[in-house]
Amino acid sequence: MTDCGNVLVIGSEGVGKSTLIRAVLGSDATDVAKDPRGSLAVCESPSAPFRLIDAGNVGGSFFARREAIHAVKRWSKENALDGDANNDVHAIWFCVEGKSRKLIRQQVAHLSRATDVWRSVPIIVVITKSYAERERDENVALVQQTCARRRRLKRCLRAVIPVVASTYQLDDTSYVPATGISELIDATLQFMPEGVLAAKQDIAHFERMRQRAIARSVVLASSAAGVAIGAIPLPIADATILTPVETTMIGALAKLYGIGSNSASKAMIGTILEAGTVSTAAKAAISALKAVPGINLAASVLNAAIAGSIVAVMGEASMRLFERIQRGEKTIEDIAWAKQFMESQLSKELITKGTKLLGQVSGGSNREQRSSIVALLGSLAPSDGSTQEAAGDSLAKTSMMA
Repeated sequence: MTDCGNVLVIGSEGVGKSTLIRAVLGSDATDVAKDPRGSLAVCESPSAPFRLIDAGNVGGSFFARREAIHAVKRWSKENALDGDANNDVHAIWFCVEGKSRKLIRQQVAHLSRATDVWRSVPIIVVITKSYAERERDENVALVQQTCARRRRLKRCLRAVIPVVASTYQLDDTSYVPATGISELIDATLQFMPEGVLAAKQDIAHFERMRQRAIARSVVLASSAAGVAIGAIPLPIADATILTPVETTMIGALAKLYGIGSNSASKAMIGTILEAGTVSTAAKAAISALKAVPGINLAASVLNAAIAGSIVAVMGEASMRLFERIQRGEKTIEDIAWAKQFMESQLSKELITKGTKLLGQVSGGSNREQRSSIVALLGSLAPSDGSTQEAAGDSLAKTSMMA
């Protein structure tokens, strides 16, 4: 492959993507790569200034559309993770059909879902088959209005271009000449430098979200273990009985965030664990939760809920702490800050989360209530749209463990 930009071309079946690709790349266009599953193809030409990635057809029946959207998402994620900048997407063409005006809003919504990994990359909406000149301005306005209602599209839309990819015969004597191709190429080249930077940012964001999803899976599994330990009929005057679970969890999170294992890293992890077990803040939060009025739960269920809350808050606070170190805002030598940060998080978040949790635990047997606690801990966790699938998988597993 040559070292040039990539444009993701996406649209519904019959919208005219193939004709558009041939019009842009010319007769010497070739497929230089294919998705192993056969859903996407990378096309280039010696005469073209960028590659075009044919994303297949996002349309048809509900199930066909869902599979097509999934295929584009999967391809985008796999390429975001492979580390090869030649596979980045630097611009996106949303192809919608000018003759099907009533479907434009729906088409734009589907195409946006399929490409949401590339959350900052410039978007050009290509209105294909724009044969009627009098309708072109109306279609452009409709697309602009549709995109203005969606945050990402409003931010990323750069142009709306009506196109006739090849000469179209209206009748025996009338033709519509090809139009809009040069304008489309010029607009794409204009926004390509912006897209190169945006793609790097989007990949970094995707990697952060993926890392966060894995971290939350660790926290959810550890919280379930905390619930199980808390249900054992032992006194929970402090959180020291959770130390083995918390030690394993914090160690896994530290490894995930690349904290290391030198003496400074060990001191940082020790500070985090101390803040969550024997600190004054931890003990005060536990006492406050035990004194919440109106809670009618068995002692074992109450202790299970408190234990799960402690581990969950410890995990979430540790994630935020490690992310700040990873971003370079703090270092592992900032022990005093880490202690203050963790104690502050425990003081605020533990009481808030624990109170919500205790108020929502459903009735039933003790086992059913413990399962309810695990499910609630997952639902009360901070969420990102891109991490729900990983967190959901973990929650399904940990609910069965409780």
